[in-house]
Amino acid sequence: MIPHQMREILEQSLADRRLSRSEKSVLGQHLDEAKADAGQLAQFRRLAFDLAREAIDATNGTMIVEWLEEIAKVLQPSVGDERPDIAEAWFSPHGECPQRIRTLLAQAKQTVEICVFTITDDRLTSAVLDAHGRGVRVRIITDNDKAADLGSDADRFLEAGIGLRVDQTAYHMHHKFAIFDRAILLNGSYNWTRGAADNNEENFIVTNNKRLVDIFSKTFEDLWQQLRP
Repeated sequence: MIPHQMREILEQSLADRRLSRSEKSVLGQHLDEAKADAGQLAQFRRLAFDLAREAIDATNGTMIVEWLEEIAKVLQPSVGDERPDIAEAWFSPHGECPQRIRTLLAQAKQTVEICVFTITDDRLTSAVLDAHGRGVRVRIITDNDKAADLGSDADRFLEAGIGLRVDQTAYHMHHKFAIFDRAILLNGSYNWTRGAADNNEENFIVTNNKRLVDIFSKTFEDLWQQLRP
């Protein structure tokens, strides 16, 4: 939900100086669909206060305040909804990069989107297959130059029934990112290979920053459609 949409909803509600039950339900539904985080809710609360200041006068002060109180309740983060920020940096070689990726795959409940230049580390492949076996929807994008390499696990994914699309252009699909449950992003230089784990100077970050997750999710979807067979 973007600010001008929220402004329209609030203005419609403010027109009769009260937040009706149906308006509260609609507002809550829009917030759920938008998956508004604490920062967005705070922005919407400031907008509600601005509208109240513009509308209040000597004749309607009590009604405006009551409206604002009800709006503020709806726009308040629910207790327990706020997740702690995730901001991690991981480095190889000789670190715990493979285990961190395996943990993220093991914790995924609904979706995993993997967009990686090459995947040859059997420890990660097995974790991907395990997630698929639990019913998690796994989709993978990789590069044609690496999909046919010795040790590439692309065929194993296809045989397991995992959705896989390959960049067939003369250039490289050189991304190395993954998104877990549309909520956690992994991104960096790290290919999912033994060489990256044991020999190369590599890195990746893990974050649940919603703006970054959304941007990378859109990038994955765009590329997925672009590589449609």
